[in-house]
Amino acid sequence: MKVLSFILRKEFRQIFRDKIILAMMFMMPTIQLIIMPWAANFEVKNINIAYVDHDQSSYSHRLINKIASSGYFKIAGNPDSYQKGLKMIEQGDADLVLEIPAHFERNLVREESQKINISVDAINGTKSSLGGSYLVSVIGDFNKNLDINIKSPVKTTTVSPATIKVASTNWYNPRAEYKYYMVPGILVLLLTLIGGFITALNIVKEKEIGTIEQINVTPIKKWQFILGKLIPFWIVGMTVFIIGLIVMYIIYGIFPEGSLLTLYLFAAVYLIALLGLGLLISTFADTQLQAMFIAFFFMMIFMLMSGFFTNTESMPDWAEQISNFTPVTHFIKVVRLIVLKGSGFSEIKTEFFYLLGFALLLNSLAIYNYRKTS
Repeated sequence: MKVLSFILRKEFRQIFRDKIILAMMFMMPTIQLIIMPWAANFEVKNINIAYVDHDQSSYSHRLINKIASSGYFKIAGNPDSYQKGLKMIEQGDADLVLEIPAHFERNLVREESQKINISVDAINGTKSSLGGSYLVSVIGDFNKNLDINIKSPVKTTTVSPATIKVASTNWYNPRAEYKYYMVPGILVLLLTLIGGFITALNIVKEKEIGTIEQINVTPIKKWQFILGKLIPFWIVGMTVFIIGLIVMYIIYGIFPEGSLLTLYLFAAVYLIALLGLGLLISTFADTQLQAMFIAFFFMMIFMLMSGFFTNTESMPDWAEQISNFTPVTHFIKVVRLIVLKGSGFSEIKTEFFYLLGFALLLNSLAIYNYRKTS
């Protein structure tokens, strides 16, 4: 333990000596956690729509006004032909084109039906699918409240048609706000980036400045060296995580529904696994540039396949299997379950054993792969 205490003293001095890196470790994730959730919002608004009104009737004007007042659409223009409307999509000035045919009002009144044409720019799949769904919903609501449907003739039969009424409730996120879903995930990703990159560069920095050779000729054991590198950044990571929880509560009003002790337990084990990965990368790399590129490779996989943006169950089978072999996938799931749902340890113990397995495996590999020459 005396040898380990000397290593820890050295590491803490190195951390506090570099004031810029120290400030970045704490300030960067804090500022990003404040800013990023406002931008990382899957709700689509301000959809640019161009309409081609061949009818110019009171009904067509009311439909356009209803679309404009829905809060989701911005009127991008009123071209006089469908071809000009498509041109606006090609030039990026419109996301959708709504074409209202001639005799729109007459056909609704006389025949009680009328087709309209909607063309959607599908380059942005999320925006196009949600934008098209919003527009169909607005048109359906407009159709339901038309005068001809409200003041319909009295039916000859007195039997009312069978109807199914659905009453829905959003559990754990009553107002279905994306910030409650995104903020915990962003906190995990920021913690992953900070912990992964800094530890990946740590041993490599010793190699580049030459101090690793001095350490190698000492009687320090490999596990003592790796543990001495891990503990300081584990403390930094836990501090960043606690600051993130405070920011999450103060800025977004999100307080964990579940046990804080359980949340800290999972964070502690996750950080050991993550720092083990960073240390393993640093034992392979010979320069900081190599370590950065290797770490970046893994971080991109973590971000895109962790379930942060898309549900892992929606991925192809092979991608879902890969995602299960990344610790960040399990920690994001755990944080969301504890923070939003209030899950207890018994409900998420499987994820705990996953993280514990990653921690033991990655740190064992880091100790094994550290090349001590004496």
